[in-house]
Amino acid sequence: MAKKVLVVDDEKLIVKGIRFSLEQDGMEVDCAYDGEEALKMVKEKAYDMILLDLMLPKVDGLSVCQQIREFSNVPVVMLTAKGDDMDKIMGLEYGADDYITKPFNILEVKARIKAIMRRTGKPAAPETKSKVVEVGDLMLDCEGRRVSIAGKEINLTAKEFDVLELLVFNPNKVYSRENLLDIVWGYEYPGDVRTVDVHIRRLREKIEENPSEPKYVHTKWGVGYYFQH
Repeated sequence: MAKKVLVVDDEKLIVKGIRFSLEQDGMEVDCAYDGEEALKMVKEKAYDMILLDLMLPKVDGLSVCQQIREFSNVPVVMLTAKGDDMDKIMGLEYGADDYITKPFNILEVKARIKAIMRRTGKPAAPETKSKVVEVGDLMLDCEGRRVSIAGKEINLTAKEFDVLELLVFNPNKVYSRENLLDIVWGYEYPGDVRTVDVHIRRLREKIEENPSEPKYVHTKWGVGYYFQH
């Protein structure tokens, strides 16, 4: 099955270049040139990945990402022309999985897409892992990559799930932010450790009754994060 990618950017030359390059790798590529069109397409078709420009006509990239997250966990990579850290962090805050700054090298884009697809498309867990883990009210289904709290399903992004899964299967083991960045995002990931903090914060907001007094994902000050049964 060919992987389906949606490229959203109002610069037609950029879209054309990315499309050509991804199609050469056997991917199926759709294009949208503004935020409204992108949202319509995401609702109508299932994609494996969305490349989403930050500055878009009609509806901007952050709003598009936020709206997509209301109904889908498809991996979203933000394309941002600004080298401004705030934009990158904002993109992650709104549910993006990753970001790439322009001007970019198409080989870097392809490598990043493949790395994310490998992680999100991987068999959820080796046979040795139990498929469903229950800790208190928290239920983690590795096979279906689903999480619920007290029977209510929680909508996590691919990265949030990866972080939680790693911590749950290694209870009380403290992972530094650098550790988590290497394991979950991969050695080739050029982002910084704040990416981890943003994801942990978002994860807590979703699974903790009181995020400032977490029951599951704890901080060991100056060291890192850990999961406690």
